[in-house]
Amino acid sequence: MAASTAVAAAAAARKGALTDQRFSELSPALSPEVVEALDRGGFQRCTPVQAAAIPHLLSHKDVAVDAATGSGKTLAFIVPVVEILRRRSSRPKSHEVLALIISPTRELSSQIFNVAQPFFATLNGVSSMLLVGGLDIKAELKKVEEEGANILVGTPGKLCDIMHTDALEYKNLEILILDEADRLLDMGFQKHINFILSMLPKLRRTGLFSATQTKAVADLSKAGLRNPIRVEVKTEAKSTSKDAGQQELGSSKTPLGLRLEYMICEASKKSSQLVDFLVQNSGKKIMVYFATCACVDYWAVVLPLINSLKGSPIIAYHGKMKQGLREKALASFSALSSGVLVCTDVAARGLDIPSVDLIVQYDPPQDPNVFIHRAGRTARYDQEGDAIVFLLPKEDTYVEFLKLRGVPLTERECPANTDDVIQQIRSAALEDRNVMEKGLRAFVSFVRAYKEHHCSYIFRWKDLEIGKLAMEYGLLQIPSMPEVKHHSLSLEGFIPVDVDITEIKYKDKAREKQRKKALKRKAEEEAQNPKPDRKRAPEKPEKPKRKKTGKQRQSIQTKEDLDELAHEYRLLKKLKRGDIDEEEYEKLTGFGDSDGEASDGDASNLDERKEKGNKAQKKLKQRGKCKGGSKKFEGRSKMRSKRR
Repeated sequence: MAASTAVAAAAAARKGALTDQRFSELSPALSPEVVEALDRGGFQRCTPVQAAAIPHLLSHKDVAVDAATGSGKTLAFIVPVVEILRRRSSRPKSHEVLALIISPTRELSSQIFNVAQPFFATLNGVSSMLLVGGLDIKAELKKVEEEGANILVGTPGKLCDIMHTDALEYKNLEILILDEADRLLDMGFQKHINFILSMLPKLRRTGLFSATQTKAVADLSKAGLRNPIRVEVKTEAKSTSKDAGQQELGSSKTPLGLRLEYMICEASKKSSQLVDFLVQNSGKKIMVYFATCACVDYWAVVLPLINSLKGSPIIAYHGKMKQGLREKALASFSALSSGVLVCTDVAARGLDIPSVDLIVQYDPPQDPNVFIHRAGRTARYDQEGDAIVFLLPKEDTYVEFLKLRGVPLTERECPANTDDVIQQIRSAALEDRNVMEKGLRAFVSFVRAYKEHHCSYIFRWKDLEIGKLAMEYGLLQIPSMPEVKHHSLSLEGFIPVDVDITEIKYKDKAREKQRKKALKRKAEEEAQNPKPDRKRAPEKPEKPKRKKTGKQRQSIQTKEDLDELAHEYRLLKKLKRGDIDEEEYEKLTGFGDSDGEASDGDASNLDERKEKGNKAQKKLKQRGKCKGGSKKFEGRSKMRSKRR
């Protein structure tokens, strides 16, 4: 990049997440209508990223912004978008797109659109539209064709669907914003982004915004930005050493008000520690991250069944839920003053859920970049918050890894006196087949997700203690899966329950009735069409062996002679080293009697046999020179002796 701007957040960090810079005092100046909209939203002073990015975009420059999550990046691009469109001399046509804002998920796009509405309302004659997945493309296309839009906010897939038609024109586009740019590329949107860029004019302003600027983002910035300015905002983090009172300042990628901790505990105790942690923080608003959608489904069912958590609001949220259910779950959790949201990484990026007090990363993320985004759901703007990650004993090097990436953590002791909840989980599985099946699916999905960790040198799936892990999930039996069958994973620590799992019933009577019908139908089919006994295929008669040629017979004889010579040579070397005595040497070379005593005359011929061994050595060396040298043979001989 031709220019680079590093924004020091030290002064702002001491006061919180805000600077002394007021929106009304920015240069170039903002219009009174935009300043008024900011005042109504309670925004008078800028965050560091807003103070740095807004003037650059308003000064006709492209920017690539790297700032901690929760630092106010959304307003940092919404304000310039609105100001740029306000400065146009003429009103746009109804189907003329002037601004494009792209983000990776439906939730984030919806959030940006909602945050931007008070600012878009200051634009006369300018319409905006939200384009995200989960809705009927034909209905949306009809709406676009009939009404048009000047500002588009949406996800790459849906925007591509619209751009493949001639419903809108983009030749006069003023500004393009890519929010969570690294995630856009990670989620496989590279082709979509390239297509969108190909449809847009080269002369435009472009902003890349993300909390983690990866190599892919750097490559994209080279392709999509013209002479961009790099805006990097970091906070000053204090890392306390174990020595009394010593503190060290260093740059951090996490918000200043965020306290990051980690706790190391055995897999079999992990679920008990989670329950204890939730009970201790029962009056707080908590987000708990799991590795997979199946894990979220399972723990969202199990946690409310634990005695100490009964009555606590626990809401599930993951990417495989239907769009309506996802929106309802997010709205319900946002409205709560205290409660628990169990979720996957679909809730890790950009979502601005109000007043989240605590983040629990029950399963560390597959992608280490996501760690920062997860933790950033709390301590947003000038607020404070806590985040903790649970680690297994063999995953402790993850702490040092994060520290090197500018994410320092402090250790939290694992309590030894927590109540064991495994028995309660198993009792729930015995009473309801739904719980048992969800547990099996969650367990299998976790193991397979663990195999896909980006930090595979830290999270080594072959080191997983499957027995303890199955106890953590409260399984009745360890499922039969290839990862367990074909690899020697530790089953230590698992106590199986002596029960016929086919007899476990669903609590839901309709599902149980359906299951019984299916079992009865299967039994009838097997009775009518019994499986034939598998007979072994008859062995094929051996083909008559072809007679070997004279050259082939000679080659086989030569190989046998060489093997015999090599054997005698090795025995002679052992004799010279003192590894074997002369009596054993005679026995091994075939000159001794079967009872181990030397036969008459053998002692007098020992020197002759040694001489024969020396000749074998010379002969082998000569052979070796023809086929790569004697050293190669000696090296192999040494290796074989070491193996023995």
